[in-house]
Amino acid sequence: MDVVAYNRQAWNQQVEQGNPWTVPFSAEVIAEARQGRWAIVLTPTIPVPRSWFPDPLSGRDVLCLASGGGQQGPVLAAAGAQVTVFDNSPAQLARDREVAEREGLAIRTVQGDMADLSAFAAESFDLIFHPVSNCFAPAVRPVWRECYRVLRPGGALLAGFANPVRYLFDVELADQGIFKVRHRLPYSDLTDLTEEERQRYQAQGLPLEFGHTLDDQIGGQLAAGFVLTGFFEDRSPDEVFTEYLATFIATRAVKPGG
Repeated sequence: MDVVAYNRQAWNQQVEQGNPWTVPFSAEVIAEARQGRWAIVLTPTIPVPRSWFPDPLSGRDVLCLASGGGQQGPVLAAAGAQVTVFDNSPAQLARDREVAEREGLAIRTVQGDMADLSAFAAESFDLIFHPVSNCFAPAVRPVWRECYRVLRPGGALLAGFANPVRYLFDVELADQGIFKVRHRLPYSDLTDLTEEERQRYQAQGLPLEFGHTLDDQIGGQLAAGFVLTGFFEDRSPDEVFTEYLATFIATRAVKPGG
């Protein structure tokens, strides 16, 4: 299966269905950002510390990676950054253009696979903002290598990703409060679901997911050349695991030099 093509269509469908991560921010949120009052997330709930962003942000070249939907990109543009939003889904990118037109913002949108940033020259950006999305990519180490290439020395990668523990359990049983370990890590919807389950997912238009190890998520950033300078965990209020542990992680990683 062409995972990139399948997930592109699945996320287009998520936009039609009103997935909350694809609902554009309001004019009020953008107005506040223009006044310097803004907060955005890499993970479900915790705002990213302002100390993680360049100071000043104004005029910096920012890549919102796999971050379409009319949310983070427009806020950063309203705060003064030169923003490029890169996403696999044309419908999600259309949300960013919608907000840009509505609010008079200059936002560049580019469609593509997060593991292939060949549309950009080396050292093109000062900051990469990459919220939880690499769970939809079969491999993450290529993503980290591409991020390192397109960042300028001294630039930062802000990334959110899933704690792989959330892929260990049988999802349907977990929804009933029964935590039965079913899957090995790394996890893949392509190989770890039954054919019947996979067909049911596809019939619902759900994106295919992949549970990457911490060795690939954190070790992969280090192997690409980054230095980790920030870390926090977060919980999703609508997940059954939340009562027991944090299932999302955010990191700040810097490309040495500059």
